[in-house]
Amino acid sequence: MDRYKQIKDKIKGKYNSLPRNHKKVADYFIDNFDRIPFLNVQDIAKSTGTSVASVVRFAQRVGFEGFSDLREAIADTFQDQINNKVIFPLFDKHTADEDLLTEVANVDIANINNTLNIIERKTFDYVINRILKADRVFTAGLGISYLLAEILAYQLTQVGIDSTVLKHTHTVFHEQVLFMSKKDLLIVFSFPPYSKETVEVSAFAKEKGIDVIAITNKQASPVTFHTKANLIVKSENMLFTNSFAAISVLINAIATACAIKKKSKAQKILKETEEIMESQNQIITGSER
Repeated sequence: MDRYKQIKDKIKGKYNSLPRNHKKVADYFIDNFDRIPFLNVQDIAKSTGTSVASVVRFAQRVGFEGFSDLREAIADTFQDQINNKVIFPLFDKHTADEDLLTEVANVDIANINNTLNIIERKTFDYVINRILKADRVFTAGLGISYLLAEILAYQLTQVGIDSTVLKHTHTVFHEQVLFMSKKDLLIVFSFPPYSKETVEVSAFAKEKGIDVIAITNKQASPVTFHTKANLIVKSENMLFTNSFAAISVLINAIATACAIKKKSKAQKILKETEEIMESQNQIITGSER
């Protein structure tokens, strides 16, 4: 395991046993990992609303001599692990001060850039391979996350993956998990405000020996303590809701990667689906008016 991931996992492994003020520091470290080498202990104490002593004790609780030791360990991994190049440049704002369209677009562009920089490619590859090995793929989420789960299930189905979204109607998620096997896979979407039922069904699936993968906004979100792997997506928004831009990119990337790895099957399913739609007069061909 590389040192970068090792340090994050060490923090995450101690998270549940930390007191509340130390959890605030842990969240800050995980969410701002690439900034830590440039901050001092006073900066972090101020940003987390804790004391300098709390930051130092947090570092000791997760296995380091103190803050300086932890910061130095992170700095040693920084150059190799963090790629700060901008994949998509922000829009130049030469228009009026209150150009809301540009403001929103820049937030989403930043979300996509940050997501591309923080998602570990080994983890992404593992998720793709696990999807392809699964007998069936189930997706889950509540609220807006339900819509995202439904889109992923649809996209996977379109490329030949047996996939369905867990419904929240006459049954709760737990009841539906009872019909899953250890060869199945559960992918959950969990974004603030975190759904208690999504977290609990992930824990329940894990207890039954079913692999769970989370698509969430940070390494220490509640669901990540019950998962085999996590894909971290930035979802900052000017509103109180989450932005879907980077999440949509990730969903599309997952479906595309699965299709490429199983190209012949994906092409066969797409062709047969189109033939069914045409036979049922459900689509308009290019020759029709």
